[in-house]
Amino acid sequence: MSRELQNPPGAGTPAVYLVDDHQSLRTSLTRLLQAAGHEVRAYASAADFLMDRNGPLRGCLLLDVWMPGGPTGLELHQALVRQGETLPVIFLTGRGDIPMSVQAVKNGAFDFLTKPVRSEDLLKTVTAAMENEKISWQAGTRHRELARREASLTAAQREVFQRVTAGHPNKQIAADLGCAERTVKAHRSRVMLKMAASSLPELVGMAAEMHRPASCHDG
Repeated sequence: MSRELQNPPGAGTPAVYLVDDHQSLRTSLTRLLQAAGHEVRAYASAADFLMDRNGPLRGCLLLDVWMPGGPTGLELHQALVRQGETLPVIFLTGRGDIPMSVQAVKNGAFDFLTKPVRSEDLLKTVTAAMENEKISWQAGTRHRELARREASLTAAQREVFQRVTAGHPNKQIAADLGCAERTVKAHRSRVMLKMAASSLPELVGMAAEMHRPASCHDG
């Protein structure tokens, strides 16, 4: 197993995960990426990467298409997709592998770079992938927080929350739930407090956010 790793994948800090069986390429790309300010975790094989993985991944994955003695880059990517992991994957490919890499992009990979990799192309693509992951992670963090707030609501408060954010007036909600209008108002007040919403439009916006597809990092 490669000893280049300092912390296991999923340790929480965004990093560039580099998986390639050519040591000289790993060394040169690691130096280039570190000089640009990235934390790099390098592996000689997909098996090494999988054995050391621990928890959700942050950052992006630079992945060789073909690696002997274990899963290929394409197989690793497919495995991560099946697990619901959407860490941006950038394939490193020889010219003969371009058709497969194009298909991999269609299947959800972020991009592919042709070897030998130009430094400016690598850094530009990695920067874009890291920014993409950052936005995705932040969206996932927000989604988790809203889910936590909603989980604190009682069953009755959740019913009111759903109806209020759907635009139903208090009187109609009271009729639907078979309770007094003042009870609806009391529940509504508690919902606003627990959801940390300062206005009805903000509460409606929260409900809309919660119905959008969650990030893969939410798992």
